[in-house]
Amino acid sequence: MKALLVAAVALVLAVPALASERHPTLTELEDQLMCPVCAGETLAQSDSLPAQRIKEHLQQRIRQGWTSSRIIDEEVDIWGTRILAAPPRHGFDLLAWVLPLVGILGATAVMGVLAWRWSRRREEPERIPGPWSLNGRPLDPEVERRLDEELARFDG
Repeated sequence: MKALLVAAVALVLAVPALASERHPTLTELEDQLMCPVCAGETLAQSDSLPAQRIKEHLQQRIRQGWTSSRIIDEEVDIWGTRILAAPPRHGFDLLAWVLPLVGILGATAVMGVLAWRWSRRREEPERIPGPWSLNGRPLDPEVERRLDEELARFDG
C-alpha cells in the first residue's frame, strides 16, 4: 500500500516536470538563462538589445516545439556555460552544488559537538576553605581549640 502511495505521489510530481520539458514557457527559460552582456542579470531581468534578441530566439524555438533541455543546450553551444543562471549538476560544476551543503553540514556537526562538550563540562565543586583567620593565614590548632571552648561557653 505504501509503495503504491509513493508511486502515485511521484507520478503526480513528475507529470508537471515532464510537461514543462516538452512545452517550456518563455518565463521558465528566461529564469534559467543569463543575459550575456548584463552583469548578474537573468534574461527575465534584462531589457538590453541582446537579451531581447535571445528572447525572440527562445520564443521561436518554443513555437517549433523544442524541449527545454534542447533549447538550453543550443544556447550553451552558442554562448558557453556563462549563459546558465545556475551551474550544471554534473562533472566539476557539481562542486558548486555539493560544497555549500557539505559546509553547512560540517558546521552543524562541529557546533553540535562543541555544544555537547560545553554542556558536559563539569563545574568544579566550590572549595570550602579550612579554618582561616581574617588575615588569611590558618589558625594555630591550640588557638582554634581555645576559640571553640570560648564559643561553647557563650552558647551554653
